[in-house]
Amino acid sequence: MYGPPATFVGVPAADLGDRQSFAGAGAVVIGAPFDGGTSHRSGCRFGPQAIRTTDYLPHDGRRPHLALGVDPLIELGVVDVGDVEMPPGNTEAALARLEEAVETVASVGAVPVVLGGDHTIALPDVTGVARVIGWGEVSVIHFDAHADTGDTQFGSLYGHGTPMRRLIESGATRGERFLQIGLRGYWPEPETLEWMAEQRMRSYEMTEVVERGLDECLTEAFRTATDGCKGVFLSVDVDVVDPGSAPGTGTPEPGGLSSRQLLDAVRRAAMELPIVGLDVVEVSPPYDHAEVTAYLANRVVLETLAGLAWRRHYSAGESIRRPGDPLLEGRGSQSG
Repeated sequence: MYGPPATFVGVPAADLGDRQSFAGAGAVVIGAPFDGGTSHRSGCRFGPQAIRTTDYLPHDGRRPHLALGVDPLIELGVVDVGDVEMPPGNTEAALARLEEAVETVASVGAVPVVLGGDHTIALPDVTGVARVIGWGEVSVIHFDAHADTGDTQFGSLYGHGTPMRRLIESGATRGERFLQIGLRGYWPEPETLEWMAEQRMRSYEMTEVVERGLDECLTEAFRTATDGCKGVFLSVDVDVVDPGSAPGTGTPEPGGLSSRQLLDAVRRAAMELPIVGLDVVEVSPPYDHAEVTAYLANRVVLETLAGLAWRRHYSAGESIRRPGDPLLEGRGSQSG
């Protein structure tokens, strides 16, 4: 909607109106250029375009992954159906259109990869997948500085501070299978925290992540997410990362994860979990510096897709590289 036509790093374009154009894809990119739910700094309607185009490499639809030895864009047959038309000022219509698009993609067995947009879009994203996978059968792993479990926002049920409450209230996902990682700062207030506890949500606040270590927290969260659910949706707000590494976002909160931690975490999630959807949200290019936040979001998508491609090989019993394996075995210090 905002800028010249472009696909994610040059993958083939597809048409949401023609299911055959993406029927064989393992993952389908969808743009959600919506920021009508922001509560502070807007601008993330321009996020999908930035995530698609920010790169120093050719936009040739290829990205071989050094650590895993896969090219996820080729192996998954990734395509991009462009932006859903999400009219500013008509929130309910915009969200309904996105939900329909996500459901359409999920219905052909592909993983929807939604580029936001503000975090309001998590409501239609997870709902659209749940309509295919099963109501209450999708767990959510949510990387964010904020819980997004408010009851209302400026008197509205819809906003980037409320989608997780709406999802649980609707039954699309269950509170006890909703895992949040990276929370910090000074919100939500006690009443909202009480509601979250009543739903049996599990939130790993940054103090706990630092104390126990991110890997241990992820191991525990992954175990919960796969208990009694058919699939896992990853919802990634870039403000989970410290604003020193992700300044281009609407509600920055100091003291978050490093960009390296987030990339390792989403890759590991895709390697170990039955991922059925991904959204990457809250990239606001007007507040970005040197495109560092857009680069990070672009890599979150690529790391997740690489993990999905690796998991396919692993599930098939094929020999495949693992993170940490030497890139050039036998060369030692002579390599390079």
